[in-house]
Amino acid sequence: MESNKGALPTRSEIDDKYKWDLEDIYKEESLWEEDLQKAKGMVKKLELYSGKLAEGVVYLKECLGLNAEISKLSERIFVYARMRRDEDNSKAQYQGLTDRASLFLTESASVSAFIDPEILEMDESKLNNFRMSEKSLDVYSHYFHNLLRTKIHTLSHKEEKIIAMTTEFSDAADDCFTMLNNADIKFPMVKDDEGNEVELTKGRYITFLESDDINVRREAFKAIYATYKSYKNTLASTLGSNVKCNSFYSKVRNYSSCIEAALDSDNVALSVYDNLILAINNNLPTLHKYLNIRKKLLGLDELHMYDVYVPFIDVPKKKIPYEDALKMVEDGLKPLGEQYLSDLRKGFASGWIDVYENQGKTSGAYSWGAYTTHPYVLLNYQGTINDVFTIAHEMGHALHSYNTDKTQSYVNSHYKIFVAEVASTVNELLLMNYMLSNTSDNNEKAFLLSRFIDEFRTTVFRQVMFAEFEKNIHSTYEKGDALTCDKFCEIYYALNKKYFGDTIVSDEEIAMEWARIPHFYSSFYVYKYATGFSSAVAISTAILNNEENAVENYMKFLQSGGSDYPIELLKITGVDLSTPTPVEDAMTVFAKLINDLEAII
Repeated sequence: MESNKGALPTRSEIDDKYKWDLEDIYKEESLWEEDLQKAKGMVKKLELYSGKLAEGVVYLKECLGLNAEISKLSERIFVYARMRRDEDNSKAQYQGLTDRASLFLTESASVSAFIDPEILEMDESKLNNFRMSEKSLDVYSHYFHNLLRTKIHTLSHKEEKIIAMTTEFSDAADDCFTMLNNADIKFPMVKDDEGNEVELTKGRYITFLESDDINVRREAFKAIYATYKSYKNTLASTLGSNVKCNSFYSKVRNYSSCIEAALDSDNVALSVYDNLILAINNNLPTLHKYLNIRKKLLGLDELHMYDVYVPFIDVPKKKIPYEDALKMVEDGLKPLGEQYLSDLRKGFASGWIDVYENQGKTSGAYSWGAYTTHPYVLLNYQGTINDVFTIAHEMGHALHSYNTDKTQSYVNSHYKIFVAEVASTVNELLLMNYMLSNTSDNNEKAFLLSRFIDEFRTTVFRQVMFAEFEKNIHSTYEKGDALTCDKFCEIYYALNKKYFGDTIVSDEEIAMEWARIPHFYSSFYVYKYATGFSSAVAISTAILNNEENAVENYMKFLQSGGSDYPIELLKITGVDLSTPTPVEDAMTVFAKLINDLEAII
């Protein structure tokens, strides 16, 4: 087991019981090769349908069915390759596998590019007649609806094929950032709480910022941003290239802006994004009130950016063994019912999770998988209370996918990112409620309340700040201004000062924070954390209040996958994000938590 001392262990030094079981996807690499060749053969068959979809319903049915099977198999091929690479990004073998899988996805997308344009070229009455005469096409109802809705943004067969051919190199900025951030960049040694020289890593960074010793926090903060600053021109180039790529696709698809193109994929109005930013900006004084409390309780003359993660309630520090963390998560999620708990325990015991950090492993945490596999979860577990919540969070994602894949056809199995953070956050909120309800110690309760408040700060306020940054850098480019490192820093630093206010010292190093945020390469993603968190507050509140059918409706939501637009699916749970109500209600909860904290400190 990896300790928090010295250099990181290699992959082989981690006990197998703490590694995910990718052999559940392919027992040996030769089977991966077989599937890749099989998929290539299927793609050749798909080409034969080009130009024939309007000739008869049988061609349409067979083409869509074959395309779904290719996609299903391709997903399995890519997921295996990329997750093998994520185990150790320095291994050329799995870099190669991932590159081959990516190349095949590009080739497959290029071949299948004829499908949407051919369907749209049909008379709508003809398509409706096909659908009425062939009930097996019912599974594609949402697909057809969305296709017709976005007709103005779908190009000709030839143009769509050209665009599909760009897929591989359109991810170049993300790929370059990923390799730099996970494989090449090296951080210095810093001193831990006991004065030991320890390698600074992305996984350990937040642990250092939670140190009681301000010198440890400050040194880690300055070290990580000094390291990123030494790569500032490369990092500005990768992020700038990503923005330019977004601009290209939005223009060729006849959108007025990058943000409009991004939101339209979820059928979300721009007003939802703008209203979210407005609502959070209007509640910044409440955040500043909390920062004042933090400053006072930490006993600091000045509150710095490296002081916003350290717990300010005196709770004995303990490292939570991984097995204990699993039990805590299970107990916290009991309100979701026995079936959910049974699936949760299955995930814990069946090789779904890769637990500890090792050299070359992808940082952070995620849940992923393919329709034909069970879900997987990547962790970099350090034993903190935050890591316990991360388990709950990622298992929320995993069981969302697990429930969807058991219920929906492959065609309707891919839920949108817009709703993806709901299930993960519901789990976190239920775990928080469990912990608050099972302590009579005011000091411990204050600690948990402060953590809950910090969840709002990081998942709502911080993510909306990121969302505003993304909007600003894209609009800057669209106005014709250059995206240099200085420009990124200028925009980011100004937003940081606005969001955190005068209570805190906006250290100059924080201007480089944009350089280490992977989500900026999945553009206009982060706002969905805030909308998802707000939705989760409403859903978890209904469950904990034992509102009629709250659990049943929530399970229906988990099983709904991508069978409708995300805002419509959330309405199953009673949440309507087309109105500002969920975000405003979440802000009311945020204010109440701060008042509750003030009352007991």
